[in-house]
Amino acid sequence: MSQLLLEPARRTGCEDIPALTEVLLSAAQRQRSPIDDVLDAGVVDEERYMRELAADLGMEWLDIIPIAEVPLPLREACGPRIALRHRLLPVEITGEGDHKRLKLATFDPFNLVARQAAAQELTLPIDWCMTSRKRLHEALRRLYGVGADTFEQILEGRDFDYDHLETGEDEANVIDQDDDEEASVVKFVNQIIREALDQRATDIHVEPLATNLRIRYRIDGRLIEIAVPENIKALQSSVIARLKIMARLDIAERRVPQDGRINLQFEGATIDVRVATVPTVEGESVSLRLLNQEKFNLAKLSMEPFVQRKIEQLLHLPNGIILITGPTGSGKSTSLYSFLSEVNHPERRIVTVEDPVENKLPGVMQIAVKSEIGLTFANALRSILRADPNIVMIGEIRDLETAEIAIRASLTGHLVFSTLHTNDAMGGISRLVDMGVEPFLVSAAVRAFLAQRLVRRLCPHCKVPRAITDEDKRNLGIPLDIPGMPYSTKGCDRCRGTGFSGRLAIYEVILLTPAMQELVAHSAPAPKMREQAFRDGYVPMRTYGWFKVMQGMTTIEEVISVTSSDIGGGD
Repeated sequence: MSQLLLEPARRTGCEDIPALTEVLLSAAQRQRSPIDDVLDAGVVDEERYMRELAADLGMEWLDIIPIAEVPLPLREACGPRIALRHRLLPVEITGEGDHKRLKLATFDPFNLVARQAAAQELTLPIDWCMTSRKRLHEALRRLYGVGADTFEQILEGRDFDYDHLETGEDEANVIDQDDDEEASVVKFVNQIIREALDQRATDIHVEPLATNLRIRYRIDGRLIEIAVPENIKALQSSVIARLKIMARLDIAERRVPQDGRINLQFEGATIDVRVATVPTVEGESVSLRLLNQEKFNLAKLSMEPFVQRKIEQLLHLPNGIILITGPTGSGKSTSLYSFLSEVNHPERRIVTVEDPVENKLPGVMQIAVKSEIGLTFANALRSILRADPNIVMIGEIRDLETAEIAIRASLTGHLVFSTLHTNDAMGGISRLVDMGVEPFLVSAAVRAFLAQRLVRRLCPHCKVPRAITDEDKRNLGIPLDIPGMPYSTKGCDRCRGTGFSGRLAIYEVILLTPAMQELVAHSAPAPKMREQAFRDGYVPMRTYGWFKVMQGMTTIEEVISVTSSDIGGGD
């Protein structure tokens, strides 16, 4: 078998035959099929290698899995338990009457256990074919839905109640266990969360509908409805109860919203999950925000050098307010945590007031707002200013009282970071004035306004160059002097066909230079302040986005969708 598996590797240009040989020998010693080990080793190009192997074995190769929707006959011909356990995909049923046959796809033709299980448990004769592992896994999710194998076992006459959903703390908080123990709602919910983490989702929404329980993941800022097993509505109460138990919420209270947290261990990483329930006419809706306890630093923000230099200068100021503006979900918290990590040194005392604390920073005193007991932003700020901080971070300036205390902190020698909900950097000035802050205090205390948005990052594995002319640049407002080449989306297995993988931020920064301070203090018109900002080196957000476009990091359409001509137009 080793020689059979080495030949396709040589033909497809594998540069590390010795490493591949070692993988094959290890699999042989453990008496298991080597295909998973070969693909996991990363020494071969999966698509080309598997295609060549299929040709050597005389098996049909599938470039496309022809499953546009969930066909019931295929699910009946090969149930989710055998399909998902052995990773076998029913592709189509051919023939009529007594001559029906089932075409079954696999990526591992040497898995004899799977072949024997299929022969014993499936009623139709089988025609075998091959496809890539990534393509097969994605098709299985579409055909059966996440957690379908566990769901099937639960509905096979299993009795479950709320007591069964209660588990020990260790079991509740570790979701990457992959055992074959008895199926339960606990395992089913874990599979839903694990699938979300595998797909890099930032949010999970469990939404009861009249005839179904809809589950959606937010991936790269876009909501995607995932396939779920049929009749999942039967488990609605149990799934929601399990999530509430994990978040230590009251499962008996279904009339009012509740908030909680879950701490998960997944593949060695700690995942903090914020849970919010909302009562609807069809039952409780549950939203989960998945927060990876990652390390923050400026390098991860991939800022353009001309913006990063300004930020680094601001971070070394002894006092003043630095405000990050943008709508909800624009990455403001990530930027704030990155700034704090950059200035987090033993000789500085950093205190934050947040609602809620999304990520824990080592060495930083973080306070969570609790309005129900009177611990508001303003009250917390009054206390911490007496606790000798050097740097203060306020999760959000929401009202005049909080703004005035932040300004007082700035004027008494503290460096203050906070956020505002405005459309652009210039809008931060008018927002503070609208709150009731005197213009002269804004000019005296604030050092900079930074606005940001998130755009989807092009998948590096499938992006394709896009031709663009000087006329296109003029029509789209792309400055002619930005070097590089724009790219467009294509879609591949690694990005689930979307053409995007991850997100990045685009920025604009307005510095309150002495000239700008003078204009702000005298309530100058916005156009005049904008002119001064350009003289001070202001680069609009859309122009910043064009740099990322020409670097092949995102698309023209993405930048246009999150900016408008009045905040980033032109040149």
